[in-house]
Amino acid sequence: VAARRSQGPADPDAPKASKEVRSLQLRFLLVFWMYKMADWLQGPYFWEVYASKVIGGAAVSSAAVAKFFLTGFSSTAIFGAVIGGMVDSLGRKRGSLAFALLYSLSALSTRANTLPLLYAGRVAGGLGTSLLFSAPEAWLVSEHQRSGFAPALLSETFTLAYFGDSLVAIAAGQLAGLAAAAGGPTAPFELSIFFLVAGAAMAALTWRENKGGAPPAAPEQDLDAVGAPPKPAAARTGNIVVQALGAVAADRRVALVGAVQALFEGAMYIFVLQWPPALKAALGDAVPYGKIFSCFMVACMIGSSTFGAAIRRFAPEDMMTALLALATASMAAATLSCGGALAPIIAAFFAFEACVGCYFPLIGTLRSKYLPDAYRGVIMNLFGIPLNLIVVGVFLSIGRLGLTGAFACSFTALATALVSMLGLRLAVRAERQPDV
Repeated sequence: VAARRSQGPADPDAPKASKEVRSLQLRFLLVFWMYKMADWLQGPYFWEVYASKVIGGAAVSSAAVAKFFLTGFSSTAIFGAVIGGMVDSLGRKRGSLAFALLYSLSALSTRANTLPLLYAGRVAGGLGTSLLFSAPEAWLVSEHQRSGFAPALLSETFTLAYFGDSLVAIAAGQLAGLAAAAGGPTAPFELSIFFLVAGAAMAALTWRENKGGAPPAAPEQDLDAVGAPPKPAAARTGNIVVQALGAVAADRRVALVGAVQALFEGAMYIFVLQWPPALKAALGDAVPYGKIFSCFMVACMIGSSTFGAAIRRFAPEDMMTALLALATASMAAATLSCGGALAPIIAAFFAFEACVGCYFPLIGTLRSKYLPDAYRGVIMNLFGIPLNLIVVGVFLSIGRLGLTGAFACSFTALATALVSMLGLRLAVRAERQPDV
């Protein structure tokens, strides 16, 4: 309700959501929020669940926990393109169901006390992350476009999705704390399986399958020519990855959207890793992490609400340019304030989190506008490769970089994303210019 009210007074010329649109929104949002609840439940206790392990009579060291962390990011980078190809060639619904399976296996692996099983769980978690951030959105956008619904209504769906995601994150933090207090650090992971099963059941019962490359009139049609013997799944996946690379190379706008995504989200993950030690350096050991996290989520809700109001008045390209300028300024302030007074760094952090809240529905709108539906899943995962390389590179160098250096890397990534966005605006304007 708050998200809808934040969109401001109704525009008489704005498209009205029909029962069919509301049905699609409800089917997507219930699954999306269930999956995101499972993801948020696992986050707060990631470090503790591995740090609590005793293997071979010795406690797991911080360096070993860092390796588990890097394993998840590395598997996302290494296998992301293949996962995306499978999402498009085999189906976005199947990809969304596969996420629930892989994330459940990853959650169950936290009960193990052997290194092979723990590492296998992190690989499953990394592959699941690739699916979470590509398959459901690809399914939604394809269903929306093939049904002929107005693009503005898709932006409304993204507003609802990410406004609700912030509420889900706050609730997940509370549930994770209660579960961990009752059953130890593995309990939030085990609880997440309930939400994964619930989300998968909803998707299985209410979603129809759609695939990349299928024409609107026949969404279930295979990519192979009619009458030709079907190609093996591996061959179709390989072909669609190659074709997706060609699509990115052929359309500068797609590549620039990908650059914005990789650079902003790379900067965001660096921030996620570094804000706790930054506040610890400013406050000492008595840092109220839970309260600060909740405040961050409120800032995200403000950002997603701002998107809902602004998208009716401004082009998404202009909004993203302004957002990246504010995010870059916020990270510059955080870099300069690191190790100094508390008020400037807190203000910079809250401003950046507001940008994060606005960013996700905005990048979803841009992806729906510029990414070809035939290769939507694989292209989204291709964008994730440089993103993960940025995060892994900074994480491996954190000993040399320190807090200030890490925030400087985040600032550099955001500034480069701003340059990429300016390039996209110029490319779009050039295409609108009539030929002389």
